[in-house]
Amino acid sequence: MSQKPSIPKGTRDFGPEEMAKRNYIFNTIKSVYALYGFQQIETPSMETLHTLMGKYGEEGDQLLFKVLNSGDYLSKLTDEELQNRNSLHLASRLCEKGLRYDLTVPFARYVVMHRDEIQLPFKRYQIQPVWRADRPQKGRYREFYQCDADVVGSDSLLNEVELMQIVDTVFTRFGVRIQIKINNRKILTGMAEIMDAADKIVDITVAIDKLDKIGLENVNEELLSDGISKESVSKLQPILTLQGTNDEKLTEISKILEESEIGTKGVEETRFILDSLKGLGLKNEVQFDLALARGLNYYTGAIFEVKALDTPMGSITGGGRYDNLTGIFGMPGLSGVGISFGADRIYDVLNALNLYPKETVNSTQLLFINFGEKETAYCLPIVAKARQNGIPTEMYPDKVKMKKQMSYANAKQIPYVVLAGDNEIQANKVTLKNMGTGEQKLVTADELIAVIKK
Repeated sequence: MSQKPSIPKGTRDFGPEEMAKRNYIFNTIKSVYALYGFQQIETPSMETLHTLMGKYGEEGDQLLFKVLNSGDYLSKLTDEELQNRNSLHLASRLCEKGLRYDLTVPFARYVVMHRDEIQLPFKRYQIQPVWRADRPQKGRYREFYQCDADVVGSDSLLNEVELMQIVDTVFTRFGVRIQIKINNRKILTGMAEIMDAADKIVDITVAIDKLDKIGLENVNEELLSDGISKESVSKLQPILTLQGTNDEKLTEISKILEESEIGTKGVEETRFILDSLKGLGLKNEVQFDLALARGLNYYTGAIFEVKALDTPMGSITGGGRYDNLTGIFGMPGLSGVGISFGADRIYDVLNALNLYPKETVNSTQLLFINFGEKETAYCLPIVAKARQNGIPTEMYPDKVKMKKQMSYANAKQIPYVVLAGDNEIQANKVTLKNMGTGEQKLVTADELIAVIKK
């Protein structure tokens, strides 16, 4: 008995309806990126392990999918190496390539390799799948798409302002109400300084990033358990309990951090971004959130996170400013800022809120019923004319019972069906049936096209 076909855990098939929805997401994001002058690149699914290893920390290295070398890959191994069964050592000897873990490290590699070809500042976007050997669970997959946009080679905060506009524009087009949260790594560093706990910056930010989930009391307990003194924790309280408008919070935090040079710099940067956004007509709220931390080992300036307001979901977009992106490949000093849209979570949000445009899912608008050779020959020029006018149109390929053809139209949610028998051919017209209302009328080819386009 043959084995039932399956796919690897953590991967998914996407049917026609799902692909139509996903393409709507990708095309919307692409069109907005292009509107702001970003250019698309693609990098290989596989990178050398030399490129990938050591860029994501020890845990990230373990989550890399490694690709076996071609040919007789065991021939260069000694019996001793095989008998020792050291998986990490064997992987280093058997594998020279791996599937990309994210789009950022391949982008850094791309910039260094093509430094003489690209124009700085370089505004690139990239929409491709990435792979992680993680334990599959709800909302977490081993293969998923990232939709990244980055500007490298410019320190200007106008780039951050533009990225916030992009976020606002994308979700406005989707019809999703969002809140854009913004903070700055320099402010977080300043907070650690005034707590006299600069060496505990990671512990502090990991704890306060949980403020919304576990509450202030539990955050304080976590900080104390990390070895941060009661006095230091008490200095953090006025910051974590700050209320008011963005301007009011900026005024207060600037007073609290006035002794910290780096913290003051972070406040100035945040104020510039928020002030610049005020006159740009954003449709969604931008909130200065002092508890926002995001990957601290990576970001060095402004950090962003986006949450949907009308359905429970984690972060659906995030990003921030980083320094020295390309330093890992021997090209130091190149600053950048980027964002990444979470396509899979956006897909779930649009599904939950039923926000996909009807035409996104219903691709075919018009189906011509097949009554036989003579009728088909009469219909084919009209089919061609409908397509020339941009109307997605099908001619049913087989002469089968009309009930079966109508069932096909219903299953694909095709809104209009065309029937042409002897009477229609004699009148040089067709019968157009609205599948929603059941209404039928006799029309010419030009009238048919006008009705559908309307």
